[in-house]
Amino acid sequence: MSLALDAAAQDLLFREAQTANSFTDEPVTDEQVQAIYDLVKYAPTAFNQSPLRITMVRSEDARERLVRHAMGANGPKTLSAPLTVILSTDLDFHEKLPTLFPHAPGIKDTFFSEAAVREVAGVQNATLQAGYFIVGVRAAGLAAGPMTGFDFAGIDKEFFGDGKQKSFMVINIGKPGADAFFPRSPRLGFDEAVTTV
Repeated sequence: MSLALDAAAQDLLFREAQTANSFTDEPVTDEQVQAIYDLVKYAPTAFNQSPLRITMVRSEDARERLVRHAMGANGPKTLSAPLTVILSTDLDFHEKLPTLFPHAPGIKDTFFSEAAVREVAGVQNATLQAGYFIVGVRAAGLAAGPMTGFDFAGIDKEFFGDGKQKSFMVINIGKPGADAFFPRSPRLGFDEAVTTV
């Protein structure tokens, strides 16, 4: 076998996992989210910058504020999910680099003194972490419903008024409900996606 993961783990994380569109009312606990984070925090990022920030939207008021910025069916799906999280980039991630990258403490000012450079690097690396977060949700036996159909500038004003975080994804999390999954769409084959040079 070419993969170290057994077939059941491969199914759980990839082959049988799909984006969920409905959920049961079984709660997702803070302990579950912490276990997910404690697993996926090891995702690779450049200079170990770790710019992803996760905001759990639990209160009814916060959820209503969030869905005001949703497009189409994303609003009702979000209102019915047991937990919704906003994924954002910490635009001041460089302030933590002396701790996160201690063998080169000056990197904070050498590479990331300019806000525009930090934003590009932060968004790229937070997006990478988001992929790991989704796999972590699956590893916890939960389903993820990641969405980008939101007014993220509106979310930023609503939840991150200080301008130090930039949202880019909303994810509903929980046990999949009835008819949670659409039929799986085709994927590109190896020969269509992979080349050798």
